[in-house]
Amino acid sequence: MPVRAAGVRQEAAQFTRIIAKRMKSFLLSIIKPSGLWARILVFLTLAGIVAAGLTGHFELLREYLDTEALTYQVGDIRISAYTVLRGILVLALVFWTAAILSDLIEKRLARFGRMRKTTRVLVTKVFQIVLYILSGLVALDLIGLDLTTLTVFGGALGIGLGFGLQKVASNFVSGLILLFERSVEEDDLIELPDGTSGFVRRSSARFILIETFDGKEVLVPNEDFITNRVTNWTLSSSKARVEVPVGVAYGSDLEKVHALMLEAAREHPRCLDDPEPVCFLRTFGDSSIDFLLYFWISDIVDGRMAPQSEVMFAIWRKFGENGIEIPFPQRDVHIRTGLPGREEPQREPGDGGDA
Repeated sequence: MPVRAAGVRQEAAQFTRIIAKRMKSFLLSIIKPSGLWARILVFLTLAGIVAAGLTGHFELLREYLDTEALTYQVGDIRISAYTVLRGILVLALVFWTAAILSDLIEKRLARFGRMRKTTRVLVTKVFQIVLYILSGLVALDLIGLDLTTLTVFGGALGIGLGFGLQKVASNFVSGLILLFERSVEEDDLIELPDGTSGFVRRSSARFILIETFDGKEVLVPNEDFITNRVTNWTLSSSKARVEVPVGVAYGSDLEKVHALMLEAAREHPRCLDDPEPVCFLRTFGDSSIDFLLYFWISDIVDGRMAPQSEVMFAIWRKFGENGIEIPFPQRDVHIRTGLPGREEPQREPGDGGDA
């Protein structure tokens, strides 16, 4: 019997979990419907409820929720439970409709393949800002709130932005400036003053997401891209220059060294012909004669280290085939005993010092 009772309890618990999961999915489908017909159904339901409340229906509900016991008086403003319920329904309908329109506009803009990503993001954000501001004003008007009372709220909001929300407002405005200027776009390769380098993966109202070469995702505030110096490797062109410093031993044929280094660069498949690779004799160093090779690659997104390494391998092979030595630093050390101008004291034979 105890075993049977335990099995019944397990089945009851499993049945309860299934019912809870079904109720959760049902509520989520109402709050955030995914299908078109579901959205239409929720829209008509909310519109009907709001219309009935605004036109004076639900008299029993209104009489109950509008009693003095459920009413709060603030000066000349009278707030009842019915007013709060109607306001919640109106706000839900208006902002839910605004979210649907914003989603539709975003999907429409995504179909324009000729439009740049940053342009789509900019148009979407501007449309969302205007849409939600208008939706808020319409909702307040439907609720019956006098819009002239918002002047006090606007002053308080301005003070809040000036003190507590200053950084948030600054990042938001900086994000809009970046979208207008198109100075930092998605998939750009950028480098920050602290050495952080990577690709821009997402732009938002507050930050820009950078994916570094080792897989880290760094969130950088938009304000940093406006106030600091930022290197954008792919702003107007993806070409980049690669430099290879090389030192050769004294006594080497310098003309031959120059020709071999240029040959190694030109043979690389990623080296561009325009601009051509160039090689300069830089300095006569302590242990070597130093050259500097420059060559250009077409796309820095594919990386600079690989072509630099391959060209250096090619130079090493060519120098070995032609007997050109790459020296290592050498120093001559002279050891001197005693100090100049001073003679060592001479000892007498048999002098053993102090007894």
